[in-house]
Amino acid sequence: MEKTFRLNSIAEFHKFCNLPNPEHPLISLIDYSNVSYPFDEANVKWVQNFYTIGLKRNVNAKFNYGQQQYDFNSGILSFIAPSQFLKLEINLNIVVEPTGWLLLIHPDFLWNTPLAKKIKSFDFFQYAVNEALFLSDKEEKIIVDILVKIEQEYQSNIDKFSQELIVAQLEMLLIYSERFYERQFLTRKKSNYELLERFEKVLADYFNNGSLLENGIPTVTAIAEQLNISPNYLGTLLRLHTQQNTQQHIQTKLIDYAKERLSTTNLSVSEIAYELGFEHPQSFSKLFKQKTNQTPLEFRQSFN
Repeated sequence: MEKTFRLNSIAEFHKFCNLPNPEHPLISLIDYSNVSYPFDEANVKWVQNFYTIGLKRNVNAKFNYGQQQYDFNSGILSFIAPSQFLKLEINLNIVVEPTGWLLLIHPDFLWNTPLAKKIKSFDFFQYAVNEALFLSDKEEKIIVDILVKIEQEYQSNIDKFSQELIVAQLEMLLIYSERFYERQFLTRKKSNYELLERFEKVLADYFNNGSLLENGIPTVTAIAEQLNISPNYLGTLLRLHTQQNTQQHIQTKLIDYAKERLSTTNLSVSEIAYELGFEHPQSFSKLFKQKTNQTPLEFRQSFN
């Protein structure tokens, strides 16, 4: 049985990767070329209790993040939140020299700062590895410059301004990353529109094949799984291209289906609610009124 390591501190990660002890217990910038994972394990798996922002290039390994797999052959930026499960498979037949940076931030470092709460609002910490951010040379330079400034600050004499300055740099890095992600979503139009078409098909199939009655209203997670992407990535893509998140799309489809049933059948509101996967007709009526400013009966009467 494969062993799963649990890394609760940055010091434990340094030891895990055969690195010297960190200069700061709660934050560390690591030169990725110095990282050495325990290769004596067939598959290295771990769960870590801190944030990681990784800029990696030329890695002879496959990383699994959740159920997704990605080959790191070019420079990309990835984000990992605490308690995420990771798995590394080493390709011993390929000899390369990986480069890049790993920035580790323990949640305790952010304690009592505005970023402690705000960092959870950045969706990309919940993206799968194959949804990582591909940087242009110019974008990569901006990220690396911020990483270096963070390292310089925690390596200098720690004073009452140190944490505030590092947190400010970290927030700037995250905001730049959000900007670059939006650029990536908008410039990869063909693949994005293909994904949106698949999303519409998956949703339509769910509504037309009896799944509503059998399984209830589809969840965001269930739809994302069928598309083999993370729920957060799907939500961001939909918001940028349609101004609606995944849940809103599902609700819009529900209302469209309800309108069709209300206008073409003599089924009662309760029967239609049951067809749509609602356990309680009141919940259906409340959503319908919220989305249309009419009750289901008012809609039926106005249509007739």
